[in-house]
Amino acid sequence: MTPLLSVLTAVLARVGALLAVASVAVIGPARLREAWGGVRERIWDARRAVAVLCAVLLVSAVGRGSLQVVSELFGLQATALIYTLEGGFVAWIQATFATPALTAYFSWVYVYGYAFLLAFPVVVYLALPRTTTLRRVLVAYALNYGIGLALYTAVFAHGPRNVMPDMVTPLLFTNHPNVTLLASEVNVNTNVFPSLHTSLAVTVGTFAVLTRDEYPRWTPVAVWLSLSVVVATMYLGIHWLTDVVAGFALAFGSVALAYRTVDPRSDPGVSHEDPGDEPPPSEPNAGD
Repeated sequence: MTPLLSVLTAVLARVGALLAVASVAVIGPARLREAWGGVRERIWDARRAVAVLCAVLLVSAVGRGSLQVVSELFGLQATALIYTLEGGFVAWIQATFATPALTAYFSWVYVYGYAFLLAFPVVVYLALPRTTTLRRVLVAYALNYGIGLALYTAVFAHGPRNVMPDMVTPLLFTNHPNVTLLASEVNVNTNVFPSLHTSLAVTVGTFAVLTRDEYPRWTPVAVWLSLSVVVATMYLGIHWLTDVVAGFALAFGSVALAYRTVDPRSDPGVSHEDPGDEPPPSEPNAGD
């Protein structure tokens, strides 16, 4: 087994175990059995949102190299500007708080916790009788990736570990070198503004707060993991604070656009006279 396949297998195995445990704890065995009967119909109902997300991910995978060249040649050279804005903030975080225990925790969160955080909403909202929330989540994911890819092309910047190698240690890759193999397959070190780890994690946390009546056990877990991912991006030396702030803005904007794009009345289980859903929030807030 190649090192890359070994890392990928480990991620899939651990995330799969987390999904199984969380499904039983959050959704419940009885609700899972009930939901299983109509899962094919709900997947079919969400097919357009799935197709949009898959299309965005395909464009990102195929065009990443070419867009990286465009960004380097024509994008806004923002590294110096970001460093001027915040200086050694990330270096201060590491110098002040770094410990072996925290490094182990945030490394786990950045890889395994993040993957679980993105995957579980698909499971938990697929179990609902209506697909409105599931489709909104998938559209929000697509918006995050699509807008993020456009910003990565428009803004060329290096992360703090590349700019301040004597002050910022790449803790994730230093302590888990095999993760570099996986990271290199999905990202490059100039894709920093905005932080998609932040935006997608906060997107999940926001949806968890907005659906807390349906899944009250999921909300505190999602918010805690979301905030942990946000901190991990800086603690591990991967992103600037500026990237994180932009990630929050992208997350809230994507959720708001998803609510406006996905009309609950388009759900087969909702009549046009009685949408049975809350109106879209003007300013969604993840409570963090």
